[in-house]
Amino acid sequence: MAVPAFAQQKACEELKSEIAAKLDAKGVKNYTLNVVASADVKDAKVVGSCEAGSKKITYEKK
Repeated sequence: MAVPAFAQQKACEELKSEIAAKLDAKGVKNYTLNVVASADVKDAKVVGSCEAGSKKITYEKK
Protein backbone atom coordinates (compact mmCIF):
# COMPACT_ATOMS: atom_id res chain seq x y z
CA MET A 1 0.00 0.00 0.00
CA ALA A 2 1.58 3.25 -1.08
CA VAL A 3 1.05 6.43 0.89
CA PRO A 4 1.42 9.77 -0.91
CA ALA A 5 4.25 12.04 0.23
CA PHE A 6 1.82 14.71 1.43
CA ALA A 7 0.44 12.22 3.96
CA GLN A 8 3.66 12.52 5.96
CA GLN A 9 2.45 15.87 7.28
CA LYS A 10 -0.83 14.50 8.68
CA ALA A 11 -1.54 13.80 12.32
CA CYS A 12 -0.91 10.14 13.09
CA GLU A 13 -4.40 9.30 14.29
CA GLU A 14 -5.97 10.95 11.23
CA LEU A 15 -3.75 9.01 8.84
CA LYS A 16 -4.26 5.79 10.81
CA SER A 17 -8.04 6.22 10.47
CA GLU A 18 -7.75 6.82 6.71
CA ILE A 19 -5.60 3.72 6.23
CA ALA A 20 -8.03 1.64 8.32
CA ALA A 21 -10.95 2.87 6.19
CA LYS A 22 -9.13 1.83 2.99
CA LEU A 23 -8.31 -1.59 4.40
CA ASP A 24 -11.89 -2.08 5.59
CA ALA A 25 -13.23 -1.04 2.17
CA LYS A 26 -11.05 -3.73 0.59
CA GLY A 27 -12.50 -6.32 2.97
CA VAL A 28 -9.32 -6.79 5.02
CA LYS A 29 -10.13 -8.35 8.40
CA ASN A 30 -8.21 -9.15 11.58
CA TYR A 31 -5.44 -6.58 11.47
CA THR A 32 -3.87 -4.05 13.81
CA LEU A 33 -2.42 -0.65 12.95
CA ASN A 34 0.12 0.77 15.39
CA VAL A 35 1.80 4.18 15.61
CA VAL A 36 5.45 3.77 16.58
CA ALA A 37 8.55 5.94 16.60
CA SER A 38 10.52 5.53 13.37
CA ALA A 39 13.54 4.28 15.31
CA ASP A 40 11.43 1.54 16.92
CA VAL A 41 10.27 -0.08 13.67
CA LYS A 42 11.82 -3.55 13.51
CA ASP A 43 10.31 -6.27 11.33
CA ALA A 44 6.92 -4.63 10.91
CA LYS A 45 5.26 -3.70 7.62
CA VAL A 46 5.15 0.11 7.40
CA VAL A 47 1.97 1.43 5.74
CA GLY A 48 2.29 5.12 6.57
CA SER A 49 4.45 7.90 7.93
CA CYS A 50 3.32 10.84 10.04
CA GLU A 51 4.56 13.74 12.16
CA ALA A 52 7.08 14.73 9.47
CA GLY A 53 8.45 11.18 9.33
CA SER A 54 9.22 10.87 13.03
CA LYS A 55 6.56 8.18 13.46
CA LYS A 56 5.44 5.26 11.31
CA ILE A 57 2.17 3.39 11.09
CA THR A 58 2.70 -0.35 11.01
CA TYR A 59 0.36 -3.11 9.86
CA GLU A 60 0.10 -6.47 11.61
CA LYS A 61 -2.16 -9.35 10.62
CA LYS A 62 -3.78 -10.99 13.66
